[in-house]
Amino acid sequence: APDAAPASLYAPSALVLTIGHGGAAATATPERAVTLTCAPTSSGTHPAASAACAELRGVGGDFAALKARDDVWCNKLYDPVVVTAQGVWQGQRVSYERTFGNSCERDAVGGSLFAF
Repeated sequence: APDAAPASLYAPSALVLTIGHGGAAATATPERAVTLTCAPTSSGTHPAASAACAELRGVGGDFAALKARDDVWCNKLYDPVVVTAQGVWQGQRVSYERTFGNSCERDAVGGSLFAF
């Protein structure tokens, strides 16, 4: 019998990203959620899927490696925003949560990744 063809030529990369106000995902109500698929092409309900996937590829899918841009200055108003990412990145499970002091700080990290 011939060898079976692989079901896929790429490792899956599909995520659900959420944003909510609060200090932790467990207590914050998700206000927005999008899907992001990065392989084989960028897609999903994320409004800038291609840019978001490029940002993740730039850090090897390591959300913790996303750094704030140097050209952004945010006020110190404390209005916590929590972001989460759940799913699979290049075949590996992902579970990420990060709380930012406010939405400006969130937007400064990851550029378009959490801009939805």
